[in-house]
Amino acid sequence: MTVLTLRFVIACLSGLLLAAPALAEKETCAVSLMVLGAGQDGGKPQIANPDDAAWTNPDLRRLATSLALVDTRGGGAARWLFEATPDIKAQLQRQDQRHPVPAAPGLDGIFLTHAHIGHYTGLALLGHESAGAEGVPVHALPRMAGFLRENGPWGQLVRYENIVLNVMTAGKAVELAPDLTVTPFLVPHRQEYSEVAGYSITGPDRSVLFIPDIDSWADWDAQEIHIEDQIAAHDVALLDGTFFAKGEIPGRDMSGFPHPFITVSVERFSPLPEEERQKVRFIHLNHTNPALDPDSPERAFIRAAGMDVADEGGEICL
Repeated sequence: MTVLTLRFVIACLSGLLLAAPALAEKETCAVSLMVLGAGQDGGKPQIANPDDAAWTNPDLRRLATSLALVDTRGGGAARWLFEATPDIKAQLQRQDQRHPVPAAPGLDGIFLTHAHIGHYTGLALLGHESAGAEGVPVHALPRMAGFLRENGPWGQLVRYENIVLNVMTAGKAVELAPDLTVTPFLVPHRQEYSEVAGYSITGPDRSVLFIPDIDSWADWDAQEIHIEDQIAAHDVALLDGTFFAKGEIPGRDMSGFPHPFITVSVERFSPLPEEERQKVRFIHLNHTNPALDPDSPERAFIRAAGMDVADEGGEICL
């Protein structure tokens, strides 16, 4: 389905239903997952896009995709990041405002998905030239951990013990507390330097599926893994929404950077029961994605289908 052919569909659905209610969250909870960024690797505005209105309108800006897992039980705040993005400085500041801790950078660990620039390059700011962090645990699958250990400047972080690598095993849970676990799993996506992980984040009461990058749901089908089953097993699903539809980037062959278009995902998930569709929140939106605008017909199209977009600052109670 192309952008042009969507116009009529979007107009019709927008008239029927402008917004579907997002999953209700408690105002405060002891264990939570906060969306620190919902943009693609380069955020919005993107480099070399001087005409992007986000340069002059801060409300349109989006940070690269990142999550903060926070456990405030016991009087303090244990904090973990998912992804170390180029925007890590601003994202940690958001955490310091929401859940302050006495020591900087105040991270109990970082979980990485893969070695594309928006997902790990923020680690550089933990080095002695900047934060001078001491022993921050970095959880990564084997190839990702090897890439960091064997290549500069990341290897220096390991040698100087700014970070400590924890090599995970796909399918094996990392226990952060008896009732708080993070389980990595393999995802089919471009693997130039590392494998690609998704995460199942399970708290005392709820669980979240986090897949910011995947080539296609069909690639998983070929492995007899079905995204519908993964959605059913979780309370919230933060899924790859990089591009809205075919033709989004004029003059570019979009097959060179495969992601499931939001329109394709919406079509696939539409037969699911309403309670399943309401779990879906698209994340990792490219700067060209019109659904970044909460008032756009594309966002209304998503909501009319019973799904939504993960908004920065949103918090999910676990």
